[in-house]
Amino acid sequence: MADQGGTARATGLSLVSWALFASSGPLAKAVLDAGWSPAAVTAVRIGLAAVLLAPGVALLRPRALRFRRAELWLPLGYGLLGVAGVQLFFFVAVSRIPVAVAMVLVNLSPVLVALWVRVVRRTRLPAAVWLGIALAIAGLVLIAGLGPGTQLDFLGVAAGLASAVCSAGYFLLGERGARRHDPLGMTAAGLAIGAVATLAVSPLWTLAIAANPVSLGGATIPVWLALLILAVFGTVLPYLAGLHALSSLPVALAGVLALAEPLAAALLAWLLLGQALGPVQLIGVAVLLGGGVLVQTGKLAPQPESAAGQANPVTSSRRRP
Repeated sequence: MADQGGTARATGLSLVSWALFASSGPLAKAVLDAGWSPAAVTAVRIGLAAVLLAPGVALLRPRALRFRRAELWLPLGYGLLGVAGVQLFFFVAVSRIPVAVAMVLVNLSPVLVALWVRVVRRTRLPAAVWLGIALAIAGLVLIAGLGPGTQLDFLGVAAGLASAVCSAGYFLLGERGARRHDPLGMTAAGLAIGAVATLAVSPLWTLAIAANPVSLGGATIPVWLALLILAVFGTVLPYLAGLHALSSLPVALAGVLALAEPLAAALLAWLLLGQALGPVQLIGVAVLLGGGVLVQTGKLAPQPESAAGQANPVTSSRRRP
């Protein structure tokens, strides 16, 4: 019963995390419409989040930032893949292919996570889980409104798939890091490393930055306030909530819950930007939710390949990625 309560709390935290991540979509779009480039929004968002969180953690909880030399690859990989890589590759993708296609590609990460759990950890997942993942992806395709006339660019598709790989790294490295270290320290270190990597690729003096006010939901706010909200509510808090969830949530389930992000983003786009969902997209919402329910009811308790020879990956993931 206690374990079920812990899983329920972790599931709630994960959904809160993805809802907050989804809020960054309308905020970022509003800043983009004010004259900022995608690379500038990404660099300032991650950099400001790191500046807000890392110094406070260093002062108030310095032990959270202590990592053994043998495990420095954890925050390094988490920052490069889960923070910088996802964002940078996604923006490369949307610069070359439709945003809807890029969203579908990056949200293939649950499939990659499930394949990692099945092939690398040799953990048998119930058939209902695979069916639920397939339905969720199909629902996402419908929400994205992809049609036969969609144009694809090879480099754009490659960047979208690279973003999905980085997103899978967010789950797998975040799971291991959150179970071995303080999630607060992992988040602060990951954001700092991600900020350095992002600014190295896109220095601020090369980016398009404007001082125009931002229009959001019928209101007009200063651009600095929009960026501050984006850094706190669209970056720091969702990364913290996501890592806390990964400390006690099966990673395959956590990957599927990430599909709540495009669903929440569509809802926020309707509320804040007036972008209503059409009939096909509403069907996609129902299909995606059905897939998520199927995964939840599929008893996602990982089953070892051999009961005698394999440990439960929920606990053994503390020892291997």
